[in-house]
Parts: sequence; C-alpha cells; structure tokens
Amino acid sequence: MDMNGSHRIPAKRETVWEALNDPEILKACIPGCETLEKTSDTEMTAAVTTKIGPVKAKFKGAVTFENINAPESYTIVGEGKGGVAGFAKGSADVKLLEEGDETLLTYEAKAQVGGKLAQLGSRLIDSTAKKMAEEFFGKFSAMVGGASGDQAGGASDDQLDPGVAEEAKRIALEDTTGGVVHALEDAEHAVEEKLHQAEENLEAAAGRNVLGGPVVWGLALLAAVIVILALAT
Repeated sequence: MDMNGSHRIPAKRETVWEALNDPEILKACIPGCETLEKTSDTEMTAAVTTKIGPVKAKFKGAVTFENINAPESYTIVGEGKGGVAGFAKGSADVKLLEEGDETLLTYEAKAQVGGKLAQLGSRLIDSTAKKMAEEFFGKFSAMVGGASGDQAGGASDDQLDPGVAEEAKRIALEDTTGGVVHALEDAEHAVEEKLHQAEENLEAAAGRNVLGGPVVWGLALLAAVIVILALAT
C-alpha cells in the first residue's frame, strides 16, 4: 500500500517539528492510541486499537526515526503486531516546508499488511488508512495551530467512504452466511421433530376416538402445524 498527502498547519516549522516528536501530542492525535512512550531520542513504542471492516484488533509495536534533518525532515520506520488479526509494517518520509507563519507538511508512506488483514482487500485498507490519516492531521493541526477540528480539515467520525461500506458488507456476509445456514438447518430439524411428535400423539388419540374422532383431530393437527411454523419463522 502506497499513500501520500500534504497538510497546511497554521504554525511555525519549529513548533510543528517539536509537536511531531512529542509523545503526548501524538497520543492525543492518533486514532485509537492507548499508550505511546518515548524510549529514546529516536524510538517510541505504542499500543493502538483500530478496526478495519469487520476486523478489530489491538496492535503493539515500535517506531524508529531515521534520516533526521531537524527541523526539515525525517523518516519513520515501524511495525505493529495484532495477534490473530495480523501485522502491519512500513515507513514514511515526512518533510516540513516553512511558508510564512504556516508549515506545509508532506508525506510519502509505504506499508505492508499480513495475516487476516491481508484478506480484507486493498480498497478497504486504503480507504481506512486515508480516513485515519485525515483524522490524525485534523487533530494535530487543531492542537498545534489552535484551529478547530473542522477548520483544520479533520475527518468527521460519522463519515463513511462508500467503498469501505460496500467492502465491509461483503466480508460480513461471507463470514456470517455459514452460521445462518446452520441455524436454519437446526430450526428445520426441530420443527420436523415437533411435527412428528404431534402426529403420533394425534394418531393415538384418534384411535381412542377422543374428542370427536379423526375429523376433529385432523383439524387440530392442521392448527398445530400452522402454530409451529409461525414460531419457527
């Protein structure tokens, strides 16, 4: 997966650079981030819970800052593991260009996913990554530049990319179809057993000519069938 973008932040380049290296600011801006600790001048560890389509997992990993050219650019390299959900690893080149009292931040990222995440399809993963990036930079601009989330261009939580919705729907249907079929088969077997038991009871009662004989019990059997089918439905 390749992704790139640019964001204009209403703050000086030095201010933006310091914020990009501040664990507290990054933790507040990264969607789903639970912990973020700076273990050295060039390393951080983090735990992030995120959801991509029907897959939700907690990722734990570490990032390293390379090719540092303060306050102009650096490269972020990281890898996170989410247990059975899979893993994600990649890198991003980040550049800061000062334009008056503002800073133009540009980035080019490359990432690779494996495990269950890799089965979701590139369209769903790309759409989710883009939404998370927009949300991060929206919050980051608001905190560093003092603008509101909407003014900074942050993505609203209730926005849903049509591609994400369609892909998630397809995956959810594939995952649940088997369970639904088994449930319907179990219900059908249960109904057949009830009907068979009712027929045996009615035949025994009809043989004893109870409550009007076979005609009345035939009508009762029909009523029982209708009730059982309604309950099964």
